[in-house]
Amino acid sequence: MAMDVIDYEIKGAEMQFVEVELDPGEAAIGEAGSMMFMDGGIAMDTVFGDGSAQTGGFFGKLLGAGKRLVTGESLFTTVYTNQAPNKQRVAFAAPYPGKILAMDLRQLGGTLICQKDAFLCAARGVSLGIAFQQKLSVGFFGGEGFIMQKLDGDGLAFVHAGGTVVKRQLQPGELLLVDTGCVVAYTPNVNFEIQYVGKIKTALFGGEGLFFARLTGPGTIWLQSLPFSRLASRIFAAAPQNGRGGREEGSILPAVAAGGLLGGIFSGDDE
Repeated sequence: MAMDVIDYEIKGAEMQFVEVELDPGEAAIGEAGSMMFMDGGIAMDTVFGDGSAQTGGFFGKLLGAGKRLVTGESLFTTVYTNQAPNKQRVAFAAPYPGKILAMDLRQLGGTLICQKDAFLCAARGVSLGIAFQQKLSVGFFGGEGFIMQKLDGDGLAFVHAGGTVVKRQLQPGELLLVDTGCVVAYTPNVNFEIQYVGKIKTALFGGEGLFFARLTGPGTIWLQSLPFSRLASRIFAAAPQNGRGGREEGSILPAVAAGGLLGGIFSGDDE
């Protein structure tokens, strides 16, 4: 399928969204639940898979949907097509604080490998596949880095990263050790491996996990300062557990809500 050439504008600072402008007949694909708003001339159509194999028959659609299922994403994506005679806009919002990155696959050699939850939207024709890491050690210990999404095509794709984004250009043989969750995306010529931290004490008490992602150049990598898994674990740790706060400063909240200690103080019951 031919790629649609779309215009776009990324807006916002911490909570960004990308506004895509579609010419008549052009379309964009979006991850389920990412749409923010759209003009009245745009038609939505939920498709099986990623929409890039709509001319490949049922087997092609089933294969595309199966790839998305393996990465933990929905079996379906939504295609937004401009059916009006003039330009129309559709916007896709980031799911948590961070940055939206516009990836021109043509300039990246036609392929980009990214975290399975990083994809936000793309021009129609971009294919969403899977990239298994070749070494078993990555599969057993790599966490977020084992099964990743592979974006193929020569159009624009938009990925989301948490916190602050760093782009690094690795020279041939240059090595970088990264927390596995902090890897957003990389070009396929980068060698991705998993490395054990090396010391039992560091592994048990360092708080950084047991393994690093070992990235070797040449190639381009994008890193994020706030992986969603890290954000979620901190929220879970601070949330009340079984009626008690995850931390001492939060444990008074249920008492306040129930008219407990503070309620008694202000009503004079403690006199």
